Amino acid sequence: MVVDDDPDIVELLEYNLRKEGYEVATASDGRKALEVAPQFGPDIILLDVMMPHLDGIAACRELRAMPRFKDTYILFLTARSEEFSEVAAFDAGADDYLSKPIKPRALMSRLAAVVRRDLEPAAPLSDVIDINGLRIDRTGFAVYQDGRKITLPKKEFELLAFLAASPHKVFGRDELLQNIWGNDVFVLARTVDVHVRKVREKVGEHHIQTIKGVGYKFNADN
Repeated sequence: MVVDDDPDIVELLEYNLRKEGYEVATASDGRKALEVAPQFGPDIILLDVMMPHLDGIAACRELRAMPRFKDTYILFLTARSEEFSEVAAFDAGADDYLSKPIKPRALMSRLAAVVRRDLEPAAPLSDVIDINGLRIDRTGFAVYQDGRKITLPKKEFELLAFLAASPHKVFGRDELLQNIWGNDVFVLARTVDVHVRKVREKVGEHHIQTIKGVGYKFNADN
């Protein structure tokens, strides 16, 4: 689904997506996107930020609140290149953020990588990690703190589980990006910082420790 209030951009994206074999639905603003998405059921959503009626950040947040789109790939395509806009997009649940002008061939390659990644069979995972008051069920995608269930979006869960699987080992941002987001998806290093902050807000500050100038580790000490 393509969501943008510029008809020329919508036409450009729709043409290139259909040429690559995608089914495409469009919406001219965030409010319309919330109407179209449940009917169309997109696997990928391309969102502009600045739009009338409801901007892309608010629309992304509302889409993520719908269980059906909790794990849908959402990519922002926007002329807003300020850091605060990018951080706001990731806070709202974005998977990726690209600045305009759009380069159709590069975008199609990126989307193809997302499709390939989603079609790959999942690697076998150990069932449960019990550590420092947390119980992480990796097959059920569930986290429990002292018996209380905590709901985490997919990437936040994967980040927490990855760190907890190797307690006390320090991982750099680039290493976390490679293991959680993969080589085929381009995201910035500060994406890791945003996700760590959100995990800390939900499971507690003490579980993930910052190693200044290096990265992060899971703190297994009580």
